[in-house]
Amino acid sequence: MISKIRNFFSAAKHIERLPDDEVKRLYPRYRWRVMESTFLGYATFYLVRNNLSVVSKELEVGLGYTHSMIGSILAITAIAYGLGKFLMGAMSDRSDARKFMAFGLMLTAVCNFLFGSASDFQLHLMLWALNGFFQGMGWPPCGRSMGHWFSERERGLMFSIWNTSHNVGGGIAGMLAAWAVIHFGGWQYAFYVPGAVALIGSVYLFWRLRDTPQSVGLPPIEEYNDDFTEDEIAHGTHEKELSFKELFVDHVLMNKWIWLLAFANFFAYIARYSMLDWGPMYLREIKGASLAGGGVAILAIEFGGIPSTIFLGWISDKLGGRRGMVAVLCMVPILLAFTTILLTPAGYLWLDMLMLALIGCFIYPAINFIVIMALDLSSKKAIGTAAGFIGLFGYIGRTVQAKGFGVMITHYREVYGLDTAWKIVLYTILACTFMAMALLMFTWKMKPRA
Repeated sequence: MISKIRNFFSAAKHIERLPDDEVKRLYPRYRWRVMESTFLGYATFYLVRNNLSVVSKELEVGLGYTHSMIGSILAITAIAYGLGKFLMGAMSDRSDARKFMAFGLMLTAVCNFLFGSASDFQLHLMLWALNGFFQGMGWPPCGRSMGHWFSERERGLMFSIWNTSHNVGGGIAGMLAAWAVIHFGGWQYAFYVPGAVALIGSVYLFWRLRDTPQSVGLPPIEEYNDDFTEDEIAHGTHEKELSFKELFVDHVLMNKWIWLLAFANFFAYIARYSMLDWGPMYLREIKGASLAGGGVAILAIEFGGIPSTIFLGWISDKLGGRRGMVAVLCMVPILLAFTTILLTPAGYLWLDMLMLALIGCFIYPAINFIVIMALDLSSKKAIGTAAGFIGLFGYIGRTVQAKGFGVMITHYREVYGLDTAWKIVLYTILACTFMAMALLMFTWKMKPRA
């Protein structure tokens, strides 16, 4: 059974090279096809992942869940996703991206259907843990596809364009979940409606996505873009499939820069997910926002990162691949935005939304650069493993903030009141943002490998 599963998901085989005129005609089409399908596919993963926080208040009212219980659900999905991204990343580096990603999206859709049908906390905890684990089948095949279809010299711009799929999917997720609840009249529809969309997306991915250029009769991207050196052409080093030892040990565990980026990602993810996981509830409890306003908060964070991610990715290419320098500079306005939210009294919701958009505007480019730096420092054959390792640390960070902030709010609310409890949480977020910036300072002069 295991061997049959492995064979089903194994990397698509190389086929005979097409004539040069066909290569010239088809290569741009397939590159667009891969960009389009991975973009839409990964955006759809977010519809069945970022929908819980929008209805967390409804779960408290309807099912009697506490802040701490909501935090537990958020935390378990975060750590499950981190583990899934790490383990699935290693698998995806040796798998067909088309089958791997499509199957993962189908599984996470099923988890959403089951979650909406349940009303027991332990069952919800288990289902959202499974959902988080299967979500780990989303990013790694995208990283594999982008690494094989777009070369190093265009990586900053093209990866950044693709990376905005996070923002599109994440932004729509909040609005779609809120709309489904308001339109159909129950929190369950925040899971049913996105689940249905995800099933359609799974079929679309299986039909549209392709694995490597060689699997459709095209040359590797380095040859197409004239990025091969003579030695690489002679030995085929860009196309050698790596063993698990080479993936885990040589390209990840023995690479000090991957470890540095992993720890930076830990703190950056706290800054990223603090407002995605808790922002809607914070705005509703402290700033007087509505259910729809909570959905708009997520939209503001996610859509705020779209133009900046693309623009700053292009800038990093123009600066010779100085992703670390740009990432450090991105952390400064994030610190200012969180400080403004902390100091802004109720009644100025427009300013809170503006600051959330500013956070999204700069946190997504920073995290995008962390992943691109990992690819710059490893290999396109190991991007799933490297990004999975870094992502594991990121989602440990999300787990810490999801559970930790839930416990903090529950505890300090009883001692100091709800308003002070949220202020303590915001001070913690500020400290973590500063730590991410301090670690990224070590990458200030970093450039892609020569």
